[in-house]
Amino acid sequence: MDKDNMHHHHTGKSHKSCVSLVPIFNHLEDEQLDEIKEATQSVSYKKNELIYHAGDESDSLYIINKGKVRIYRLAESGKEQLVRILNPGDFTGEMALFSESTHESYAEAMVNTKICLIKRSDLQEFLVKYPSVSLKVIAEFSNRLEASEKQTTRFSTEKVETRIALYLAESLDQEGTGTIELTLSMSKKDLASYLGTTPETISRKFNDLEERGYIKQITHKRIKIVDLDGLLLV
Repeated sequence: MDKDNMHHHHTGKSHKSCVSLVPIFNHLEDEQLDEIKEATQSVSYKKNELIYHAGDESDSLYIINKGKVRIYRLAESGKEQLVRILNPGDFTGEMALFSESTHESYAEAMVNTKICLIKRSDLQEFLVKYPSVSLKVIAEFSNRLEASEKQTTRFSTEKVETRIALYLAESLDQEGTGTIELTLSMSKKDLASYLGTTPETISRKFNDLEERGYIKQITHKRIKIVDLDGLLLV
């Protein structure tokens, strides 16, 4: 089906907010942002709709303006492996910046989502014109590489409860100092896929950790860390 007929394209104000929202652009001057805005188109996706498939040609940067997107891969067995979840200000399709390629993963809208698209040729022009944008993109690449290497190491060396414990400790850290509560950034199903296990195991391990006095499950997604030191030694 032709995407143009399927999705609702927007013009005007929404781009500016989209471009200025993204850490790779938000440090630019207004007139530079306006220039980037001109090269941007806005597309809406419904909940559970695929934004791109593995194997599709990759020729644009996708910036999340509103909503939430899950990036996942399929193993040869057909099993899903969650790579990351993107929120407003995050982007995907970055491999298109440097070479003509195809997507290796799937991007799916988790809720109704609005995305800004910038074509490779336009973006490459901006990277040359505004070196600060290039540096921000490289910094984001290096963060993703580090996260990916960390995840690979965990899968091969750590028990599931250790993976969960480290994930919880890192989530706590992101909420700032002093808080001993956190909200899970994804569902137990997605967390299971992200940590390389099953939803049933995740639920069981959470209950185990609670029984052992390390955490308290306040609601389905809200967790209180009762004994952080103990948790990190699991």
